[in-house]
Amino acid sequence: MKNRLSRIFNPETGRTVMLAIDHGYFQGPTIGLERIDLNIVPIAPHADTLMLTRGILRSIVPPSYTKGIVLRASGGPSILKELSNEQIAVDVEDALRLNVAALAVQVFIGGEYETQSVHNMTRLVDMGMCYGMPILAVTAVGTKMKRSARYFRLACRICAELGAHYVKTYYIPKGFESVTASCPVPIVMAGGKKMDELDALTMAYKAVQEGAAGVDMGRNIFQADSPAAMIQAVSAVVHKNLVPDQAHEMYVDLKEQE
Repeated sequence: MKNRLSRIFNPETGRTVMLAIDHGYFQGPTIGLERIDLNIVPIAPHADTLMLTRGILRSIVPPSYTKGIVLRASGGPSILKELSNEQIAVDVEDALRLNVAALAVQVFIGGEYETQSVHNMTRLVDMGMCYGMPILAVTAVGTKMKRSARYFRLACRICAELGAHYVKTYYIPKGFESVTASCPVPIVMAGGKKMDELDALTMAYKAVQEGAAGVDMGRNIFQADSPAAMIQAVSAVVHKNLVPDQAHEMYVDLKEQE
């Protein structure tokens, strides 16, 4: 368990830069992920961990890739249906064959199928404990849910109380520190929708300064003008505490060198 977690969280900083490219499991070929072999594989070495599905791992990621893999383990509905109606979609023994560092499961606190999604997580935790496999609980926010500190304190704490080894959740400008403080396991910030590069770097900086153990960013990296420059700037924010303005200057300089 500790060995796998050390492939996710950098032992020197205790933080992680996860590159989320698992959007296709319910969205199909998301913009920026149409050709993962061309757009993602070249920048993957700059991440501490890739978060993806087993189909992409088997078909595209080279077996020489030695950094951590967080495998999406829940799924079922597409964007055309009720997203909270997920099931466990990966056998833990297949995850072991794939040599992954953790399994990720969506948890829909307040969603229509809340109990089912929590049960998915607890079943994975039980199976993971048998094999030393960490479980990442991903807090899902429906379109009708208010993104507030109160909600995220509730969602993250429930996931931690029921056995998740770490939690992925969204940053909020007001009260995020109370979310990280009230969760007894590490919290990783979700990147969310695409925004301006400086805004994304600022959000990442604020999150880690307010207690997050890193970020799990997707669209704000692979949809940036220069994904390679952006992931390096994000890594400098997370692991070196580089302030947003300096990180953005780094991003611009690296982009111009391409």
